[in-house]
Amino acid sequence: MPRKFAILLFVLVAVAVAGVAAATTRGPARTTPAPPVGLYVDPYGAAPVHLRALERAGRTAEAALVRRIAVQPAATWFADDATGYVDRARRLVTSAAAARRIPVLTFYFIPHRDCGRYSAGGAADGLAYRRWVGNLAGALRGHRAIVILEPDAVAHAVRGCLNRVRAAERFALLASAVETLRSVPGVTVYLDAGNPTWLTPAEVVPALRRAGITRSHGFALNVANFETTAANLAYGIQLSRPLGGARFVVDTSRNGTGPARPGAGSRHWCNPPGRKLGTAPTLHTGHPLVAGYLWVKRPGESDGACSPGAPPAGRWFHRYALDLARQ
Repeated sequence: MPRKFAILLFVLVAVAVAGVAAATTRGPARTTPAPPVGLYVDPYGAAPVHLRALERAGRTAEAALVRRIAVQPAATWFADDATGYVDRARRLVTSAAAARRIPVLTFYFIPHRDCGRYSAGGAADGLAYRRWVGNLAGALRGHRAIVILEPDAVAHAVRGCLNRVRAAERFALLASAVETLRSVPGVTVYLDAGNPTWLTPAEVVPALRRAGITRSHGFALNVANFETTAANLAYGIQLSRPLGGARFVVDTSRNGTGPARPGAGSRHWCNPPGRKLGTAPTLHTGHPLVAGYLWVKRPGESDGACSPGAPPAGRWFHRYALDLARQ
């Protein structure tokens, strides 16, 4: 090899090595933010708020129990169109992103909600609902989020209070909501499919298809209910097969001892005594079809004014929260 060429080659290699070393020292010119890790604990949820109040009051024994709920990530529910609901959603996803966590949101505002029972309410009509979903989707844009779409809505359309016309409208509204949310990068949407004791797979699978399941990321089970995780897994697998292997999430917030036996009235599903917190929320389930064990229903919040001393649905029920955490 000619001496001049060898010297030139040596210089070029040395420059390249120095460049790599310098780049290693400085780091890349442009950095990509690390992806969110784990689920977000909303500090404005009822449990964290009541925990802080108990600590300020020096009620240490009660605080210790409520802390078992407050430290776990639970869904934040959007159930009305009160002024500021869009800003509330935007603050939630922005705060979660800053903490590198993923928030869970429950959308619960479908017209004719809960067949007029303990959680009655919802949008005035289909147009108002589409607008509401669109506004929330806009607030989520640019962030990661998990959305549980309309607990009970599909099941009530199959076996509930809706006539044929209203049921058809509901399916169309759910499908539209799925499509709107799927258009937002980073948002994962699960369509509620009830629980193992409500509808048979033969009933719920066609209904889920009408509600847009093929465009969603999967379905949600056991929201605000108490069926065991094992029962939900078996049921979820049954639903998943005819839906092309759709994945699902399970609400484990209050199913630690399984369901109460049906008794007088609705007490077996509405604030039943003797229940227990279930598996802690996680996106790492070890099951290929189960995308997460989530606390969709926020433990300690009432199912409705269905028993002595119980507040309206969604309100903090302190005695019940202590019982859940104490079991």
